[in-house]
Amino acid sequence: MGSIIGTMGCSSSVADRKSENVIRAAILIQKWYRFTMARLEMRRRYSLSIFQSIEYADEQDQLQLSNFFTFMLDNCTHPEAVSQIFTSPSAPQVVDEDLSLKEFEKKIAVPDSYYGPRLSFPLTVEDANALLHAFRNEQLLHARYVLQLLSETRRVLKEMPNITHLSTSYSKEITVCGDLHGNLDDLLLIFYKNGLPSEQNPYVFNGDFVDRGKNSMEILIILFAFLLIYPNDLHLNRGNHEDYIMNLRYGFTKEVSKKYKDHWKQILSLLRDVFSWLPLATIIDSKVLILHGGISDTTDLDFLNALERNKLKSLMRPPKSVGNRQDHVKKKTPMTKPSKHTANQHVAGKTQHISSTGFTEPSGSNLPPDPALKEWKQILDILWSDPRSQNGCTPNKCRGGGCYFGPDVTAKLFERYNLKMLIRSHEFKPEGYEISHDGKVITIFSASNYYEEGSNRGAYIKLNPELTPRFVQYQVSKLTRRQNLRERVGTIESSALKSLREKIYAHRSELISAFAQYDINGTGRISVNDWAAAMESVLQLELPWRMLRSQLAQMNPDGEVDFMSCFYDLKMGQPIKEAQPGLAETLCRYRKDLEIIFNIIDKDHSGLISLEEFSQTWRLFTSHLGIDIQDDSIDKLVLSIDYNKDGHIDFNEFLEAFHVVHRLEKKATS
Repeated sequence: MGSIIGTMGCSSSVADRKSENVIRAAILIQKWYRFTMARLEMRRRYSLSIFQSIEYADEQDQLQLSNFFTFMLDNCTHPEAVSQIFTSPSAPQVVDEDLSLKEFEKKIAVPDSYYGPRLSFPLTVEDANALLHAFRNEQLLHARYVLQLLSETRRVLKEMPNITHLSTSYSKEITVCGDLHGNLDDLLLIFYKNGLPSEQNPYVFNGDFVDRGKNSMEILIILFAFLLIYPNDLHLNRGNHEDYIMNLRYGFTKEVSKKYKDHWKQILSLLRDVFSWLPLATIIDSKVLILHGGISDTTDLDFLNALERNKLKSLMRPPKSVGNRQDHVKKKTPMTKPSKHTANQHVAGKTQHISSTGFTEPSGSNLPPDPALKEWKQILDILWSDPRSQNGCTPNKCRGGGCYFGPDVTAKLFERYNLKMLIRSHEFKPEGYEISHDGKVITIFSASNYYEEGSNRGAYIKLNPELTPRFVQYQVSKLTRRQNLRERVGTIESSALKSLREKIYAHRSELISAFAQYDINGTGRISVNDWAAAMESVLQLELPWRMLRSQLAQMNPDGEVDFMSCFYDLKMGQPIKEAQPGLAETLCRYRKDLEIIFNIIDKDHSGLISLEEFSQTWRLFTSHLGIDIQDDSIDKLVLSIDYNKDGHIDFNEFLEAFHVVHRLEKKATS
């Protein structure tokens, strides 16, 4: 009997040990899983930070470039060569406001070979469904119908107030959507999940319909069609990208010119007007304010509701009085010679800032208040500003325009206008939405996969009569369905690092100078802290450089960074002997800017500009930015690219020679 009990006791202890081992194994697996997931999340977050920092730096460059547009128009020897898009277009490009739908039919024929939708006005739901079907199948709407649609849209928008007032009493819920940025799949998915706009299913689309994505035109056509069918149930707010100068840089202008080769200038001319007539904000049940960007400590809804919104075709071109008043300030302020570091920052575009809080007048100024300036500042702030957790209202230095507004600024506006909630868009959010300021401010972002496939979800808001927000998230899935989490994060990280390395190479000379200040003995090696400080001082991206070091630069066994290794795997696209290193780097950095300017000069859209036009534009550009490049350097370079010696160059081919190639990627694909 005792032996049986002993055997049973032994079996019990063995079972206990097995159980303990199983538990320990489970704990180890759990720890490993949590550690792995934490690392993946860290990689995802810093990748998204890279994307967002570069995006905001690019917006700073855009604001810098906008000043050059004004400078160019005011100083160019032959302004008619460059002002076609920015001033009143020449007669054939103007779309007469009084041009009727019938006259469009007479002027623009639709051939029998066209198999897309044929619209008749007034539009019906069947027309909208035909458009949706055509765009799902990648068909284009004929230019005649596009111009008719835009003309009718302008007519309807002109009758609308600056701030639209809605009520939930007429429907159970109102849907609010954020940035779409040309992502047609997101719009189609929203309609699939939430239903098409109708009297029973009203929508508010909160700006940034265009740019970045490849289907901005299709999104506009769909939204404008539903606006014409349901003018009381589909509502559109203007975003900071509903701006013809922004469209030059971020892709919409190029998209229209490629899709509508014969009528693109007429379409863009009409769109410029349509954008200026978009309402500025929407208020639901007198409690929920919906606008694209945000507010400032000077936001005045009464003033915004009363101004003539269509006067501001582009916020990138401030009223001339801004420049005049700044000149007045300069005359009263002693001039000092900028340091080399300051000059470098100016060239990098970091000193440019457009903000209501950023423009100051000298104390004791007797300058009279300027109504045009106030209108511009008010609209700029509501389209460009971002919320922050800190109290106060400060210039938005990351974007270069608008302001950061804190909870106290929100509370002050709510108290003044008896509001309960602010819904805004304008900012990428990984989950498609974010709640801030103790639940009073909601950011909604509807473009999924914004930076890269799998980078983020999109979302929209459903508001019921109690004004309780309900969030619906989604993500358009193509490639991501076939990838696991590690592969998705790897794709996002790889794309982000590629963009960052290109930014690093474009600032090569400045970075080498910054590194050299820490490398007193000329060893080519510096500490990680010094390397990180140098990177931030030049690039000003506010990134976790120490964390990123292993991805960007090599370290020796002593723990020092070989700073030149930042550039080892990068080179210029097609080496051109005539391009001096400094000139090549400058052209690489300003490729986007120069492409926009050359497209303006290229009146016939041939891709060719004369050597004289090129040289004149380059001299104005470098003079405005304070770039020290010898004229004969660019002259020799341009002459070498005029292959057939006809006095013209293909500027797209020229600029292609100055893009960054990743050597390792090139080897992998060859």
